[in-house]
Amino acid sequence: MDRPQEAIAGRGGVRVTLRPKLGQGLSGVTDYMVGYPYLCMEQKISVAVALRDENRWKRVMSELPTHLDADGLVKYFASMTWGSPTLTSYILAIAHEAGWSIPEETKGKMETALRNFVEGSIVRYSPIPTADLSIRKLSAVEALSRYRKAEGKLLSSISIEPNLWPTSTVIDWLNILQNMGDLPSRTDRIKEAEQILRSRLNFQGTTLGFSTEKTDALWWLMISNDVNAVRAVLFFLPFERWKEDLPRIVQGALGRQKNGRWDLTLANAWGMMAMEKFSKVFEAVSVSGSTRATLSSQSQVTDWSASPKGNVSLFPWPAKKEDLSLTHQGTGKPWATLQSLAAIPLKEPLSSGYKIKRTVIPMERKDSNAWSRGDILRVRLEVEAQADQTWVVVSDPVPAGATILGSGLGRDSQLLSQGEEWKGMAWLAYEERSFETYRAYYEYVPKGKWVLEYTLRLNQSGVFQLPTTRVEALYFPEMFGEIPNQTMKIQP
Repeated sequence: MDRPQEAIAGRGGVRVTLRPKLGQGLSGVTDYMVGYPYLCMEQKISVAVALRDENRWKRVMSELPTHLDADGLVKYFASMTWGSPTLTSYILAIAHEAGWSIPEETKGKMETALRNFVEGSIVRYSPIPTADLSIRKLSAVEALSRYRKAEGKLLSSISIEPNLWPTSTVIDWLNILQNMGDLPSRTDRIKEAEQILRSRLNFQGTTLGFSTEKTDALWWLMISNDVNAVRAVLFFLPFERWKEDLPRIVQGALGRQKNGRWDLTLANAWGMMAMEKFSKVFEAVSVSGSTRATLSSQSQVTDWSASPKGNVSLFPWPAKKEDLSLTHQGTGKPWATLQSLAAIPLKEPLSSGYKIKRTVIPMERKDSNAWSRGDILRVRLEVEAQADQTWVVVSDPVPAGATILGSGLGRDSQLLSQGEEWKGMAWLAYEERSFETYRAYYEYVPKGKWVLEYTLRLNQSGVFQLPTTRVEALYFPEMFGEIPNQTMKIQP
């Protein structure tokens, strides 16, 4: 272990998290989801499930009725007009997997809406011009089948061609076949679909992949290869015929993680459920005894009788490169998560699909050479996308105590925010004005440039080190852009 050269001294270190079960040992996922900043309905649902926080789930369920559209489909944001069959299917499915309830009246409206969508009386077009209707319908049928609300006639409008489907739809189809016992030729169809899925599994080293990965990443439907990997684990778990392969499959699914987590919020929710259920089946031997972690001259010992849920140790960075050692004496096999924590400031813009230009325009200023408390400024963000994408968020930090104008609440002035310029073909879905960040969520962003502006009143003097400005595709994380911000000094 060695501190990165560009890291800020005195911050971070090496964190060792010990847990008795795999489902409890995913601290990278937990940390990521605890700090996840965005707040559409899918993300609130996924965070609650990934953290196994039932109180958070109940709070989200109290908001859910306000997110239903006139047909009963769930909207990403309450202010939107139309709901999404894909989002509605996901919420029903993950609630069932987590063993948590949805209020009956709301659930009934969602189920009816999905049935109507599958039958064709409700039409929702794909956000991009592609032939994905069968994929979306099978996802809806899979969600309904979990609640015994699906029957064979719902499949009459869908061409059953599993060899041609993406992996996510093959998994949906297998779940449908398991949940609907009266389908014709069900046993043969299960064998066929399982053989298709098995033939696509691809192990390279310790990472699980699929031979169809290039065509499986359906980002506009909130599907990634990480989502497919952990959902495959959930499908395989109940069956004795997959028992010998499961440890390797689980290890391969864990091998897909980057920075201790899977790529999408959905993948982390499904993944936590998969690892929790794997632990119940395969980790019957309890952990006892003690585990010692040693780095440089320091050691931390976890006594499992005193700390049955495990322990977290943080070692400061050693003066020179050192090896970390872990030894366990006792029964069971505890899980250890090692994290290198360092504060590395961004010095140059990063562009991986998006470019950002940020301009600060003075609107009212006491001193032309400095910012003062009470000044009003306008932030102009010019963003360029290299490809079409759904669900993109632009996030720009504001100094502590500042007020983003335009909401019309309290002493906010809508007059001062007039004249803000918005250009481009991006479809704005929701604006978030918090005390720390301005965020704009876009349902769809085409290739090309767009411009957004917001107005800010400085209410607090001081020196503020602002985080980065970032734009990212929420369901295609490889596409993002990030720029550093200068320290902002505000005088009284």
